[in-house]
Amino acid sequence: MPQWDRHKKRIVNIEFVAVEELKLLPYPERSTLVFITSGSIKGMLNQRPITISAPGILCLTEDDQMQVMEKNYVSAQSFSFHAEFLNTIRLTETEAHFPAAPRIQTGLSLFERGCTHHGVPRISEKAYPLLFEWFFIMGTEVQAQSDDLWVCRIKKYLIQIMGLLEELNQSREHSPVEAVLDYIHTNYARKISLKDLTACAHLNRMTLNKLFQERCGKTAIGYLQSHRLKVASELLTHTDMSLSDIAQATGFEYDTYLIKQFNAKKGMSPTMYRRSSRQFAVIQ
Repeated sequence: MPQWDRHKKRIVNIEFVAVEELKLLPYPERSTLVFITSGSIKGMLNQRPITISAPGILCLTEDDQMQVMEKNYVSAQSFSFHAEFLNTIRLTETEAHFPAAPRIQTGLSLFERGCTHHGVPRISEKAYPLLFEWFFIMGTEVQAQSDDLWVCRIKKYLIQIMGLLEELNQSREHSPVEAVLDYIHTNYARKISLKDLTACAHLNRMTLNKLFQERCGKTAIGYLQSHRLKVASELLTHTDMSLSDIAQATGFEYDTYLIKQFNAKKGMSPTMYRRSSRQFAVIQ
């Protein structure tokens, strides 16, 4: 059921199920992330057979047709959200509709259906501990509502979860560049050196950067910085996190370095970017 925000006296259309029994999926009027932490399931998703073994993720829309036919020692949890939860702003009753209001876009491809998206994204071994931690924190925040920014924190972790899953599923190739991309997407919040990336790829600096230029149009470190800025931009737009917290969450370490990179790459400060992305709007 929707959550009652006791701090801001409003309905928040999300739900976290700590013990997901997989019987009622998909949930009506919701998109749902099901995180399978142990065991396995077999079933049909939109008349297509699926098998998911832990650790696994199932991404469902309200229009999907899901049937679980076999469960083997399954433990799972789920987070579901109404489409309006992706809206960053909430206009007051006296304000007119503002059609350009920002909306979370990260990870929406996970809920598309086609030859490359079928509801069961890939999870790497390195990604599992992060996903487990982020799901745990989201579930804790839904229950605890620790302060008036609890919804912001849930949006932060939702952006990070869906962003990581989306990046991991851009390509299923097994190559040195893909290994480094997986490493970046799961470790960008930490301190990363070029030596770390060359060790991950088992290549020297020149060869790695040459392959990255061919694949991504920039060097390995250049890609790392652009990915950090991408996540930081989402957090600036869709949460009320401080610059210091965003810097730490995206690997810039200090807000001064985040400001420097924003000015250099986007031609404006993070504060100016945040204001421009929310013009005429009020954050949720």
